[in-house]
Amino acid sequence: MPVSDALRQKLAQLPHKPGVYLMKDRFGTVIYVGKARDLRKRVSSYFQPSRRMAWDLKLQALVEAIHDVDVHVVRSEPEALLLEGRLIKEFKPRYNISFRDDKRFPMIKVNLQDPIPRFTLTRLRTDDGARYFGPFPSGRALRTTMTLVRRQFNLRGCRPLQPGPADYKHCLYGHLKFCTAPCIGNVTLEQYRAQVLAACEFLAGQCDELSAKLEQEMRAAAQKLEFERAAELRDLWTALQETTRKTRTFTRTPHNLPVALNPEADLADLAAALGLAEPPRVIEGFDISNISGTLAVASLVRFREGRPERAQYRRYQIKGVTGQDDFACMAEAVRRRYTRLLREGGAGELPQLILIDGGKGQLNAAVKELQALGLGQVPVIGLAKEFEEIYRLGEAAPLRLSHDRGALKLLQRVRDESHRVANTYNAQLRLRKISESILDEFPGIGEQRKTALLKKFGSVQRLRRATVEEIAEVPGFGGKMAAELAAFLAARDPRGGSPGG
Repeated sequence: MPVSDALRQKLAQLPHKPGVYLMKDRFGTVIYVGKARDLRKRVSSYFQPSRRMAWDLKLQALVEAIHDVDVHVVRSEPEALLLEGRLIKEFKPRYNISFRDDKRFPMIKVNLQDPIPRFTLTRLRTDDGARYFGPFPSGRALRTTMTLVRRQFNLRGCRPLQPGPADYKHCLYGHLKFCTAPCIGNVTLEQYRAQVLAACEFLAGQCDELSAKLEQEMRAAAQKLEFERAAELRDLWTALQETTRKTRTFTRTPHNLPVALNPEADLADLAAALGLAEPPRVIEGFDISNISGTLAVASLVRFREGRPERAQYRRYQIKGVTGQDDFACMAEAVRRRYTRLLREGGAGELPQLILIDGGKGQLNAAVKELQALGLGQVPVIGLAKEFEEIYRLGEAAPLRLSHDRGALKLLQRVRDESHRVANTYNAQLRLRKISESILDEFPGIGEQRKTALLKKFGSVQRLRRATVEEIAEVPGFGGKMAAELAAFLAARDPRGGSPGG
């Protein structure tokens, strides 16, 4: 496969450091995400002709489709593993099969509201009031560290939610004195809770003292020629170091991840294609999302120098439009965005280009609002997805750019990001609406009481965890109604459980 000069030059500049790499096709779509201990060696290996004979059909198809490569350097191989999983879940590249959507890294979970709290391993973080530590890239090291933590802080390892004397009879942890056995009253529940909190502090990063102690004991055992003991301590120390190493978890794609072979060239190409006086350093994109005219929302994303500037993203719930009217929704979003920007004295932060997701109708609606605000000088375009046609003010025919051009790829990235943000926000509101609707089934709730509950607790999920006393503090509720509501929610909790109180 011939490699372009630009890509060859990029490969030569890759660092010998750990990180992730994103393979993209000629349309700019991410088709494969991988991790590497050494980015230059790993990525360059795809383009070595001597390796072609060993490729299977899938790898040959992948390499033939590669048009561009982006990389992101991280501090360690475990971080590369975590970021690789994050990016695969976000981009869903068609050549990745090893990371399914349900692939998750292990975490440590402890619910301090349990009668006798216990530490467990889980791969799913839920909104259940528990405390979570992680995720951790190495399950083996994490299990070794959990054994060490239980022994160091004398914690239980049994499974019952509330163990009693019957459980203690066959409890290995208790008989080996690893656990202080609160189940039979050896320590009070308050004393055991103090042990749990100390372990939480340890897992949160206060582990230097234990690490130094293990290292000291390991060296002492080696000096006494107790090599088996020294090896055991070494394995514990290594697992502890690996588990507690500071590692970024990458809950979102890093803002500085390269998104193009040459963002500067893409900006210059965009200026030439649109006839702009200079490259648009700041681009803002809008999109609308709704379901049959309900829960209409809008998104605003901002790109600076060709890269996402997530701190400037905005989301809007459309308030002044009823029914299915994307044009009016777009008009409201544009009006609210720039009215506020001008009111707050942010005229200097105006974009050099505004991108509207849609065709002539959406574009005209946005232009009308901008002109009413005295911002008719800001360039505005619409990008219709079906044929990637660019609509411009005063031009009857849309502009079509080659899919190979950096200008179109940049516009697609802005459009796709605004689409992602709008759809995500719409989905969040739908879930919230579905969840809140259960309150309507409670007799005598009324709109005022429902609003007061959601104002205090924020969501039905948090309301389920509230005690009867906390619910009774809400205006319009007494002790009797609070108890009835708690029982009502508990009976309709899909996770099961009993009402708070």
